[in-house]
Amino acid sequence: MKTHHYKTTLNSGNLGQGTTNYKAYNRNHTINHDQKSQTILASADPMFLGDPSRYNPEELLLASIASCHMLWYLHLCATNHIIVTNYQDQPEGTMQENTNGSGQFTNVTLNPKVQVQDQNMVDKANQLHHQANQMCFIARSCNFPITHNAFAEASPSQP
Repeated sequence: MKTHHYKTTLNSGNLGQGTTNYKAYNRNHTINHDQKSQTILASADPMFLGDPSRYNPEELLLASIASCHMLWYLHLCATNHIIVTNYQDQPEGTMQENTNGSGQFTNVTLNPKVQVQDQNMVDKANQLHHQANQMCFIARSCNFPITHNAFAEASPSQP
């Protein structure tokens, strides 16, 4: 068995008052890594006084689940000779906020729309989503259901 270790750096802003009260501190922060070329601009959900122009942790969770699923799916397609020509997903999730302010995701639905090179590949392309979900590191780490509304079709004919 292999073990992998990951790390990132988070840096938060300060409005000058620190956390003297709930509205005094800035929710904006950055996520980076010394070996990455991009910095992620993040904040809290706007419902929790965050900046709506930045990614919030809930959106990043959805993106992580969908990204991991897509990468496993494309791997499985390649090893099964399914030629994917386009892949798009618009994941959706529901988070329940509890009366004490805590919360948790109760479900996530992935909505991958896949185009494959040939009509003969469509059925197998649809079936591989189940296996991708079983293999996805992120999905296997979640304690809520992750479902799929997957749809594959043959790519439009090339002129």
